[in-house]
Amino acid sequence: MAKDVWRIGVAGLGTVGGGLVGFLAEAPTFAPVGARATIVAVSARDHARARDFDISAYRWFDDPSALAADPDVEVFVELIGGADGPAKAAVETALRLGKPVVTANKALIAKHGAALAILAEAHDAPLLFEAAVMGGTPAVKMLREAMVGDQVDAVAGILNGTCNYILTEMETGSRPFAEVLAEAQRLGYAEADPTTDIGGFDAAHKISILAALAFGCAPNFDAAEIEGVDRVELLDIKLAHDLGYRIRLVAQATRADGEISVRVHPALAPLGHPLAETRGALNALFIEGRRIGRIFIQGPGAGAGPTAAAVAADIADVMTGARRPVFQAPATTLKPFAAVDAAHRVGKAYVRLLVKDEPGVIAAVSETLAEVGVSIDSFLQKPVENAGGVPIVLTTHATPESVLLKAIERIGALSQVLEPPRMLRIARI
Repeated sequence: MAKDVWRIGVAGLGTVGGGLVGFLAEAPTFAPVGARATIVAVSARDHARARDFDISAYRWFDDPSALAADPDVEVFVELIGGADGPAKAAVETALRLGKPVVTANKALIAKHGAALAILAEAHDAPLLFEAAVMGGTPAVKMLREAMVGDQVDAVAGILNGTCNYILTEMETGSRPFAEVLAEAQRLGYAEADPTTDIGGFDAAHKISILAALAFGCAPNFDAAEIEGVDRVELLDIKLAHDLGYRIRLVAQATRADGEISVRVHPALAPLGHPLAETRGALNALFIEGRRIGRIFIQGPGAGAGPTAAAVAADIADVMTGARRPVFQAPATTLKPFAAVDAAHRVGKAYVRLLVKDEPGVIAAVSETLAEVGVSIDSFLQKPVENAGGVPIVLTTHATPESVLLKAIERIGALSQVLEPPRMLRIARI
């Protein structure tokens, strides 16, 4: 028999939790479902903390696991964050009791998704996490539902708004990384400790989840290759633009020849490409299907409103009684993806060198590349004031990455090269 009211317990009352409280206060009835979701109990670190939303009507729990176990709570919503600790314990408690769980916790799903999926399916409890990736932009539903009739070969895009904001502002304002990061922290785009964002880890959590959904494997954050934006210099942004590119932090997962590669790194996207034109705090994603072809989605990747709407969408799915595997196959059959050998990856690269201003430098670099087997596609030499040498930039033709890395090592050892070469990949999207 259909239920008229679903009782919700919410653990975590930060930005997203507050957004959900407001969302359900304004629109508690889900018209397509014909039922109402009502919050009955909440939990957070500090009961006395000042909040700009009212929680006085809800029962309070200091322990989120106790909230998850409360008999009056029918759907447990976890918005605490963090891969371990109270968030993981509370989710496990709810699933063992057969309660549906809705979470926005990308770190939890990326690191423990396989084990949680086994637990959820063993107890016939839905585990939904639309809000964990791209906020209110439905990337998870796209892969979990819309693409099940196709074979996905690749997913790639911009999954961290903080990094995209920083790179956009560096370019438009000609300002260095440290200055823009400080501004992002003042504006609330970046945390006081921004490591998770600028180090690429947040994007890696998200692409690990998307890889599992796209390819029917277990998420395996530890096998993702991660490089953040903290080493991107304003000089690279300017030189890349002169070559016809814009630098973005690209998260990508690809499947080829039985291998799944999951990576996050700064990459050059051609000017005019949708990723190059995704600016500010927006997120964007390409999905490449064998039959459907290429799909592109773009939207807000964070924020109280969009993320709360994604959480509410998952609550609505619970209310309809929809049942799917947590990932694309029964959890007990999932195998984690493994790291891919660099010799198996082929791509183009941007290489920046700082060299002495003397004859024979370009010849030495070209000879070194030729000896290793790297072919030059384009070359740019541009004097820069106060650079301490002459910056030269080259782009390569497609080459195995192991060969590129060997070439970089050899070039760095040349006496004419004044500092370690800087290599950025050119996006293959």
